[in-house]
Amino acid sequence: MLYVQVLLAMVLGMSLGHFWPSAGALLKPLSDAFVGLVRMMIAPIVFCTIVLGITSLASGKAIGRTIVQALALFYFLTAVALAFGLVTAFVLRPGAGMHVDVHQLDVGILAPYTKHAQTRGLVEFALSVIPETMLGAFEKGDVLPVLLLSLVFGFALNGCPKAARPVLALIDGVAQALFRVLALIMRLAPLGAFGAMAFTVGRFGIRSVGSLGMLMVSFYVACVLFVALVLALLARLHGFALWRLLRYMREELLIVLATSSTEPVLPRLIGKLEALGCDKGVVGLVLPAGYSFNLDGTAIYLTLASLFIAQACDVPLSAQQIATMLAVMLLTSKGAAGVSGSGLVALVATLTVIPDLPVAGVALLVGIDRFMSEARALTSVISNACAVIFVSMWEGACDRARLARMLGAAEPAAPD
Repeated sequence: MLYVQVLLAMVLGMSLGHFWPSAGALLKPLSDAFVGLVRMMIAPIVFCTIVLGITSLASGKAIGRTIVQALALFYFLTAVALAFGLVTAFVLRPGAGMHVDVHQLDVGILAPYTKHAQTRGLVEFALSVIPETMLGAFEKGDVLPVLLLSLVFGFALNGCPKAARPVLALIDGVAQALFRVLALIMRLAPLGAFGAMAFTVGRFGIRSVGSLGMLMVSFYVACVLFVALVLALLARLHGFALWRLLRYMREELLIVLATSSTEPVLPRLIGKLEALGCDKGVVGLVLPAGYSFNLDGTAIYLTLASLFIAQACDVPLSAQQIATMLAVMLLTSKGAAGVSGSGLVALVATLTVIPDLPVAGVALLVGIDRFMSEARALTSVISNACAVIFVSMWEGACDRARLARMLGAAEPAAPD
């Protein structure tokens, strides 16, 4: 079973990293190779899934309603996540008493993150979604350009149903082949988890956390509370238990935990959510969009990390400054890929447009970001899975009997 294999690989990786840290630190390429193989599959799988989903919905009105409902839900969850990070920072005050002098911080270690942190407005962000060419949408593997191309292509096929039949048959065949290739790649998940955990423990170790441990504790507390209070309550209101969904997704959650990335499980989640009884069209639209527009783990991180920097560097913030910061984060939290390091990029992008907070303070977080990226990814992937089920129910596109039966099963069936 993949679940047991990944769990065992994580334990072995942590043991190797602890007892032989120099050897563990060299195993990061195993994790990078696994994530790279899966990322290679994401763009074509998302394209095929969304095109087939749009043509199954048929009605343009239904498609538009689904997208609007999903975006409204995403922004609601993001706003709540930002609030959770804010409240946690004020209550636990993880940076209080550190009295850091920003002029003594090594800002050179921020170079890999600042070059990717572009301060873009809404117009610039929208234009960046449009690829230069149709094939260019697949070049970088970004979800949003592929999402746009898939929507246009799906709508075009809906406009010529007779001519679309052989095209859809081809896309369906390609999709089945892609999922089969993905199933072969997922057999390497234990190897990727082993390399990731060996590198993390070997490279950083527990002692490297030091005085920043309170920030990590605060962040994990905020993420757990968001999942347990917000997502669990919403799940209960929609007639299912969140813990049963987490059990159903346990293999995917372990992979996310090991790799600190949500991307490796996107194709598998598509199949598993369809197996739960969610309509293929809704899954194909909502889940890929959520990977760019519903990163609740990143949202919690942004507010908590920003206030940590303010507390650590003794920078007082007024209510107006905090409100401005939250407004900026509603934009900067969108479009950040669910991979390790993306949280720091989003944080730098946020602080560059908020002159009251020193960007140099981000240097305090570089050493422990790997430990927090796991919670960011886990929170976001759980939120997106819930969002797909919620929207499916709103659209009347969820087989509730099948959902209850699958979540109540002792062993969830993995998609082919």
